[in-house]
Formats: sequence, C-alpha cells, structure tokens
Amino acid sequence: MKVKIELSPDWTEPFAVLHASRITPEIQRLADMIGAQGAAFPVLDGERIVLLRPREVYLVRVEGESLSVYGERERYQSRRRLYEAAQALGEAFMQISKSVLVNLDYVDCVEPYFSGMMKLRLKNGLSDYISRRYLPAFKRHFGL
Repeated sequence: MKVKIELSPDWTEPFAVLHASRITPEIQRLADMIGAQGAAFPVLDGERIVLLRPREVYLVRVEGESLSVYGERERYQSRRRLYEAAQALGEAFMQISKSVLVNLDYVDCVEPYFSGMMKLRLKNGLSDYISRRYLPAFKRHFGL
C-alpha cells in the first residue's frame, strides 16, 4: 500500500482520502481506524453528558448492570454495552476479559498471576486481570 502525506497551511483540519479499486478487509480496517481517532464517545458524569475522544479513555469495565469508563483520573458511566464500546473506541482497545477493555497505548506493565492469568497495570495506576482466554491475542499484539 502506498502512503502519501501532504501538508498545507490552508488545511485547518486533517482529512484522509483512500483510493482503491475495491474495498478489501485491509482498506475497511484502515478506514475504521482513521475514523475512530476523532470520533467522540459519549459518557455520563452525573446529569451531564461528556464527549471523550478514544485517547482519553484508559479502561472500560462492566460493573454490575452498568458500564464504567475510566479516564486518567475520572470515572464515568455509559449506557452502551461492552461490545458497542469496543466498536466505537476502535483499534487501540483490546478486550482482556469478559468484562474489560483496555487502551493498549496506556499499558504500563504486566505481571504473572494465579491460574495462568496475568495482571495488567495502566499508566494511571488502574489494574485488572487478563484472563487465559484473551491472553494469546494480548501476547501476539505485544510480540510476547
């Protein structure tokens, strides 16, 4: 795939144009990834709705009947389901257990834990466990 970047002071907002003879899985994945970078993810902070960018989200966790969305220091709620959050947040996120998504850009370290699981810690201090089911994909992503 050829890539060309053009810079101009006339453009106030970046935009992308993909030229292809047909939509392949690679082209679709690239379009989804580019589009998700700027998409807003609505969350609830009490009575107000806050629009977060995917890069502002560190972790998403199912807690009871609701979805908690963690930023660097904040905790929000969302009415979405976990799979909907995964689709909306894009390629930078990976599911590490039945109830948790993490932003891979903010992984600080990973430590062995009981029963073949691993404990993951994020750069903001949050931690959770990578279940055995999701561990192979996690290792592949980081080349472990």
